[in-house]
Amino acid sequence: MKIIIDDKIPYIRESVAALGADAVYKKGSEIGPADVRDADALIVRTRTRCDEALLGGSSVSFVATATIGFDHIDAGYMRRAGIEWMSCPGCNASSVAQYVRSVLLLMRYRLGAALGGMTLGIVGCGHVGTKVAAAARGLGMRILVCDPPRQERGEGDGFVSLDTVARECDVITFHVPLTKDGPHPTYHLAGRGFFDSLVRRPVVINTSRGAVADNGALLDAIIYNKVSRAVVDTWENEPLISRALLGRVWIGTPHIAGYSADGKVNADNMVIDGLCRHFGLRRPPLIVPPALPADFTPEADIDDPCLRLYNPEKDSAALKAAPGRFEELRGNYRLRREHRS
Repeated sequence: MKIIIDDKIPYIRESVAALGADAVYKKGSEIGPADVRDADALIVRTRTRCDEALLGGSSVSFVATATIGFDHIDAGYMRRAGIEWMSCPGCNASSVAQYVRSVLLLMRYRLGAALGGMTLGIVGCGHVGTKVAAAARGLGMRILVCDPPRQERGEGDGFVSLDTVARECDVITFHVPLTKDGPHPTYHLAGRGFFDSLVRRPVVINTSRGAVADNGALLDAIIYNKVSRAVVDTWENEPLISRALLGRVWIGTPHIAGYSADGKVNADNMVIDGLCRHFGLRRPPLIVPPALPADFTPEADIDDPCLRLYNPEKDSAALKAAPGRFEELRGNYRLRREHRS
């Protein structure tokens, strides 16, 4: 069995070797038709577009993306070609929630925000949004949830409209997939109309997909004081991000909100599970996260243990100092541990 694997997927090599597979590791953005022509499986991240242009005429029967998002997978082509594919929903939900919680804590420590008197709007409340809600409630915040698909499916009550979020929230965070079709498209969900409707000059956080927020409209909203601050982890046109927007955001990071060792291990285990199911293989032992690095040094001037474990200011400073290194900073990111570590 031959498997083509994105070389930035950590921790998976030992398990693949245990399967006896012929594994070829390659930079995700450079995986091409010649690489997959005689392959049986393909394991990617978001930088590999999986469609007919890549897979047409190949022997690939299984594709896995070790990510929550799957807008880089052409599901229609996969169905027509009879290729089984999978993503890893929820794998890094705790990591993204850790990122958002750290941002909220920085509002307290750096900006003097009284979180207990503030309202947080969560747009999209699946695996990630649910964990973000729990973290924010633990900080005493009032929570408003906007999730039209869940509301229409009757999954709970108390949902509000995006207009209500824009009117009542002091902080708004997005946790939706990127979609352009269907009854509730999310492409430019936070567009000019949304920013024009904001009432309380909120902090706006985007850790979902870059194009969920119209980056040009967000930049104007910052310039014209419609939002007080912006936190951006996912950008339009990555890795060629808007330097003008980067210069204006409070915290800007290179698409690493979900980059904890714990989240990566979750994704790797899910991918190995799916691979073994598809090919009828015996599953090797579960992958476990590594220990904290020996030279780990927590933040000395902050009391909160979670923020001492992870402070996104460092990642933001690195990107702002060298925006041209976006892909390098992301690809060589030193995976952090989550609080349970």
